[in-house]
Order: sequence, then C-alpha cells, then structure tokens
Amino acid sequence: MMTCLFHQPLRIAIASCALVIPISLMSCDTIGSDFRSMGDVLMPPSPQEAAQWAVDTTDAENMRRGVVLLGTSSFGGVDAYVKLYRFYVKDMRDPLVQAAAIRALSQFGHSEDALLIAERLSSAFPHVRLAAAIGLQRIHNPAVTETMWRKLQEESETQETRVELAIGLGQYPQDDVFQGLVAALDHSELTVNVAALDSLRLMTGHDLGLYRTRWLGWYSTTPEADRFVDENNYLYPTYQRHMAFWDYVVFWDIPQWQSPRVPTGLNDAGQRKTHDEPPAPIAPPPIG
Repeated sequence: MMTCLFHQPLRIAIASCALVIPISLMSCDTIGSDFRSMGDVLMPPSPQEAAQWAVDTTDAENMRRGVVLLGTSSFGGVDAYVKLYRFYVKDMRDPLVQAAAIRALSQFGHSEDALLIAERLSSAFPHVRLAAAIGLQRIHNPAVTETMWRKLQEESETQETRVELAIGLGQYPQDDVFQGLVAALDHSELTVNVAALDSLRLMTGHDLGLYRTRWLGWYSTTPEADRFVDENNYLYPTYQRHMAFWDYVVFWDIPQWQSPRVPTGLNDAGQRKTHDEPPAPIAPPPIG
C-alpha cells in the first residue's frame, strides 16, 4: 500500500475510500492522479530526459512519450530531433511511436517531408493513416495531392481519415484536387461531404452547396484562368475551445491552444526555421 505524503485530513479522507463503495475507490485514484499530474507539470521531464526516452529501444512507451514531449516543445525543431522523427516515420514498427513521429515531423519538418508522411497513408494501422492525414495539413507539397485525393475516394477508409484529407486538400487550388473534392460530395458520410465543401469554398471563393452537379456545371462554364482567382488563404486547423471554469481550477495545467497557421512550404510566410519564432506548444495527449 502506498503511503501518501499529504496533510493529515486529506490522508484520512483518502484512507476512508477503502471502507466505502468501489466507486469511491475511483475517486481516490482520481485525487492521486491529479496530484501526480500537478507534479508532472510543475516538474516536467528535462529535455535530456525526453531525448533519452525518445531513443529508448527497450521500451516503446518511453519512446512514444519522448517523441511526444520533443514534438510539442519549443526546441523540438533541432536538426537532430527532426532526423529522428524522419527515421521513426519511415522505419518504426510500433504504430503508436510512428504516429507520434508523424505529428512531430509535420510540426517541425520541411516541404519534402510531406512525401514521407504521405507514404504512411497506406499503413495497415488506422491511427497511423489518420496521423498522416492530419500531418499533411501542416506541410505543403503539390507532389502529394494525387496520393491524398485517391485515398479520399476510398470509402473503405475510415471516415475520420477522409475528413482530414478533405480538409488538407483545401490548400491546393488545382483541377485534379477540385474533381476529387467534388466526388467526395457524394460520399455516404455527411462529415466528409461538409469537409469537402469547406475546401471547395476555400479554393474557389464560391458556395454551391452539397450539389455535385452545380459544382461541375460551374467548373465547365468557368474559364480555366478564372477558376481559382477568388481563392481564400488556407490555414491548417487546430483544436480550440472556450476555457471553462474547471480549466482554471486546475491552475497548474491550464490548457494552451495552438493557433491556425500557414502550412510549411505554402509560401515564404509559412516557412519555419528551427530557431525563428517556434510554433506555440501543442497540448500533448496524455503520456501517463
């Protein structure tokens, strides 16, 4: 039995959990987890520890933790780390580590890294394919568009992955991508339809609804040079929400949301150098 080094009243309250119904045991575990989380935030692993975990070949969970910590840090774009992400994206057999590496590489990689990430769209593991689809929203390279829209057409692919692919294709105002997105308007899942529509609106500046025939009619009657002149700026999406009361109660772990940005390689403003204005830290998934 673990001894809790808390004040006496709290220690008594925790001990009393053992005497009541099982659901209270869950409450005790939550209290302990909260204090462990507080300790993790106030005394996070050092960069050296994160790097050591990331290369711990004896423990895949440590590798995943290390890659997550590096990939969500302000110093995660150091060349040595980027090379590590590339190696894991290409050759890592553990799918959880590979997915974490894809996320890190999409955060700190370069335009040519989109080719490597796009290869993972053919992974046997759904969460690796999903990580690749999300990662391709953050790195711009026209060489990957065909891979993306062809995967989008596979209705055997998970709905979540196809939604992310449709979102990512919005940064490529070109004919083959347009046709791929229009075809996705007829998919059976509304979320895929809406994601494709949002990208069509973004690249054309028009809103013809979820009607494939309207989009094809507009395309056939619009001169090639004018199809994408009203294009809107593409920013990759990030998760954000309004802060709630409980976010402030857990004062040692207030969430930080990353802002939408221009994908790396889309234009000069989107080029990210290793030590120039590092991207805002991403709230990482739990690693405990």
